[in-house]
Amino acid sequence: MKRRKIWSVIPPIVILVTALLLSVGVMYFFNLIIFYTELCLTVSVIAVAIGWFVYTRNGIKSTLASVAEHLDQTERDSLSGSPLPVVVCSEHGEILWYNQNFRDEVLEDSDVYGDAVTSVTGGINISVIAESQTVEINHGSKRYTAYISRVKSDEFDLFVLYYIENTRFKQISEEYVLSRPAVILFYIDNMDELMQNARESERAQISGKVETLLEDWTSATSGILRKYASDRFLLIVEQRHLQPIILDRFNILDRVRAIQTEAGISVTLSIGVGQGSNLRESERMARQAMDMALGRGGDQAAVKTQNGFDFYGGLSRGVERRTKVRTRVVASALLELIQASDNILTMGHRFSDLDCLGSASALASCIRGLGKTANAVVRREQSLAPEIIQRYGDAGLGDLFIEPEQAIELMTGNTLLIITDTHNPHMIESDIVLNNADTVVIIDHHRKMVDHIENAVIFYHEPYASSACEMVAELVQYIEGVKLSKIDAESLLAGIMLDTRSFVIKAGVRTFEAAAYLRRLGADTVEVKRMFAGSIQTYKDKADIVSGAELYEGCAIAVDKSGGGGHLRIAAAQAADELLYIKDVEASFVLFSERDCVNISARSLGGFNVQLVMEALGGGGHLTMAGAQLADISPEQAKAILIEAIDRYRRENGRPAVNTHEAAVK
Repeated sequence: MKRRKIWSVIPPIVILVTALLLSVGVMYFFNLIIFYTELCLTVSVIAVAIGWFVYTRNGIKSTLASVAEHLDQTERDSLSGSPLPVVVCSEHGEILWYNQNFRDEVLEDSDVYGDAVTSVTGGINISVIAESQTVEINHGSKRYTAYISRVKSDEFDLFVLYYIENTRFKQISEEYVLSRPAVILFYIDNMDELMQNARESERAQISGKVETLLEDWTSATSGILRKYASDRFLLIVEQRHLQPIILDRFNILDRVRAIQTEAGISVTLSIGVGQGSNLRESERMARQAMDMALGRGGDQAAVKTQNGFDFYGGLSRGVERRTKVRTRVVASALLELIQASDNILTMGHRFSDLDCLGSASALASCIRGLGKTANAVVRREQSLAPEIIQRYGDAGLGDLFIEPEQAIELMTGNTLLIITDTHNPHMIESDIVLNNADTVVIIDHHRKMVDHIENAVIFYHEPYASSACEMVAELVQYIEGVKLSKIDAESLLAGIMLDTRSFVIKAGVRTFEAAAYLRRLGADTVEVKRMFAGSIQTYKDKADIVSGAELYEGCAIAVDKSGGGGHLRIAAAQAADELLYIKDVEASFVLFSERDCVNISARSLGGFNVQLVMEALGGGGHLTMAGAQLADISPEQAKAILIEAIDRYRRENGRPAVNTHEAAVK
């Protein structure tokens, strides 16, 4: 390595000092007072500078001596003659030494002695280097893999970095990744409904608009777009073009939604994206993603990767399907399973409400009418719908309900388990009952979650439905030999009224048809309303929660201060409903503590998707009703996390703040 003089900086300094002394000397002929003053100051500065240079020289000598002590002659010769670029830095990140190859190849004939090591590692600091064996470095136009060797001593540590250039290999690797194929499936959610009453010319116009939008949207890529059905499209595209699409959060969803029929119905699109190692795997993953997108209500994109699913969109309501063909098919298949089973168990989620327990109990009661043994599995002490249990008991049907421990004793290898109002294995009433069941049927209306029960023989999942009770009311109409009693009809109607908030939220045409069917069977709306009656304490708890609510960016947030525990579940849910009737409130969130968890009940009127916010916190639900649990934190901490999730939801979905602060939320 070429030797450099450490004191090479002295000649220019000597020139500067000489010029300074000459200028002071000139002042002798003009003003002696100023001359002596400047002379004293100049001598003082020169003395300080000399002292500083001496101190710096000793420090440099000490540092180089220490480096020399820890790198013996053989090592120094080896590093100097190494065909690889080598740099040595201190534990503080200062560059102490490098060989000629490093200076020529990496630095391109410049010097960086004493500079921070980040100047030659692309910003990677010494703390990362100290904890790594290799680091990937971008320096200039070249790429390197640096292997790190650590030299320890009693005083300090040295780090030796061996640079290996692999620019070409990394470019080839990146090109391989960017050229991998991805499959994107497009499915128009509501084509049947759009075309049902449309004129022939309007049908062609709508289909043409969607196709033109997709062609324009994909024209910037090198992909292949093909239409393989009236409402389905296939796009094969490289990863280099897929990534910008994902970064734009599939804005094609908004463009398609802007297309409307003469009746004012918007077109919605569902997208499934698969990224596999080959085209076959990518297509399979795209179909799985499409199933998830449709299962969550449509009008969104689901991206399936090796690590799971990512979702984009999902801001609108689920598309209601008028046809009941699938309901008839499911009813026929369910009847065959019932007839082939020894006994049947129905079960819902933990802390069962009127929708969960109403659907499970009515279905079990109907199956008994077929001459089969059927029971509804529920933990009575934890149920939020004790009125249903009491009503069946008063009618002499108290044995319809059994505890999970009793259910396990009844289970055989030919037991049919029907799960209602949930498809999440972590939320069901009993894990043991589920694990011991060989045949499982799911009946649920919540938007599909990634972590769902996968071994179901029948997965009857309709996110457009208002409630599980609505789905059961439709099913029993097509199960031959089944008859609903008055108490069954009232239980189902109570569940429908709960989830629709008395036919206000998510009540479609089929919801009213199911309610009319139950009314014809003798369901008394007055008796149903009595099921919603609560205690005076529940009413007071609800009032306290509502009175303490604050408005934050169009959301009402209330935190229970009493810490009353599980009895607040009903009050919290009712309070969340009440807060929606405040002016300018798009969504409501009620937080309350139970054991070591903070529970969140979330509600909206449909314009704000509370499911996406709750999913970000590990929960779920659907567009207008969702919830989550946060463990081992205080309510105030949970509130702060919730506010972050609300802000993130607004940013990611392009929803600007509405500035409806009533009180500062800290």
